[in-house]
Amino acid sequence: MATGTDQVVGLGLVAVSLIIFTYYTAWVILLPFIDSQHVIHKYFLPRAYAVAIPLAAGLLLLLFVGLFITYVMLKNQKVTKKAQ
Repeated sequence: MATGTDQVVGLGLVAVSLIIFTYYTAWVILLPFIDSQHVIHKYFLPRAYAVAIPLAAGLLLLLFVGLFITYVMLKNQKVTKKAQ
């Protein structure tokens, strides 16, 4: 059973994810159809970042997953050597 703190953290993560998804969707899908002189453009980064930011985030995610797997495998290897 989830505690109250777990539920609050989960709700916060869902809220942040929803805000990021809404912002990114408006940035990538809706913004190209709005006149470039419109005031809403000042709230968004240049379009080149629409590809660069998710690419960098994906590469960082792969890096950390690889580091975690390497750490766990090396730790298990040391435990196995000590048991023998």
